[in-house]
Amino acid sequence: MPSRFLWLLLINAILPSTISYDFVRQYSGSAFFDSWNFYGSWDNLTLGDTWWVNENDAFTQNLAFVNGAGNAVLKVDNSTNVPWNTKRNSIRITTTDTYNFGSLWIIDALHLPFGCSVWPAFWSFGPDWPVGGEIDTIEGVNMMQNNQMALHTDPGCILIPPSPAPPGQGIVGETDCSTAAGCVYLDQDTRSYGQAFADNGGGVWATQFDVSGVFIWFWSRSDVPPSISSAGDGPMDISQWGPPTASYPNGGCDMAGFFAPQQLVLDITLCGDWAGLPQVYNATCANTGPTGVCYLDNVVGPGSHYDDAYFEINNLKTYTTFATPAATGISAGSKVKKNSAGRAQYRSFPLAGLASGLWLFWVYLTA
Repeated sequence: MPSRFLWLLLINAILPSTISYDFVRQYSGSAFFDSWNFYGSWDNLTLGDTWWVNENDAFTQNLAFVNGAGNAVLKVDNSTNVPWNTKRNSIRITTTDTYNFGSLWIIDALHLPFGCSVWPAFWSFGPDWPVGGEIDTIEGVNMMQNNQMALHTDPGCILIPPSPAPPGQGIVGETDCSTAAGCVYLDQDTRSYGQAFADNGGGVWATQFDVSGVFIWFWSRSDVPPSISSAGDGPMDISQWGPPTASYPNGGCDMAGFFAPQQLVLDITLCGDWAGLPQVYNATCANTGPTGVCYLDNVVGPGSHYDDAYFEINNLKTYTTFATPAATGISAGSKVKKNSAGRAQYRSFPLAGLASGLWLFWVYLTA
């Protein structure tokens, strides 16, 4: 069996010394909300018990703001006493920019929404959703302790995970990306979601969107790579990141056939088609209210249930490279007409194509 050292020499002989992306945009500070559209409707996509407010209401109701530390906050209304048969106000925003193959997005967060009935996500979708695919970078419900990552596509896209699994890879769940859950990885790091995420100073996710596959990394605060923690608005070198937490290589899914340029989304809904399912809700929130019903025990009544239902985001940065071909004529930074479509129910670069394929080959031969 070839040694790990010899395979590293082989890879270094073939590939450039760095794999680098060019900076596109930083969403941060007082300008964080400048390039987003606010949904302005009830959650008609996952049937959550929320009203995603428009931009004016988001700011006047203090559901979207930049705090004294310069971080963007997006939150559920935690001050209103909501009567029965009424929805609670919350936030959903979508980037006006669209990101094509060869893009990388990195989100640095200090706090994620959590709590019984709470269902947050940071995700992306194509302009003709569900055609064009969906990438879920951050998602969880209720009192889950681990982040869930997933892809959603039309039938024909299958997750074939690296085998043997590289260090730090999430637990593989469903592998058919067209199912309601999508093709899923559950992060094994309990610092990736909930109270433990906040207690450990938050963390960083990076999502690589490439014709060779989709790859997602998570680092808790103490593990964030220097290339990210020290980055300004220059190029991003990903060569020292190590294996991803979730790998969706092109082998089981023709990325160019199932995915289109993506818009990024941050949202928080309540109950709905995942968090509100009795078997899901009761798994972590049983006996937390008098009825055992997600809506009645949380959404209705005082807002104190939602004191932890907020994103606090240091920044979101996007990058691109021209080393891989685009699937369409829409490139990173261009704009398309906003589509009102949302996400699948029951929710759960480049590494240039050559680079990612060789990396997986190296993992296989040296494990």
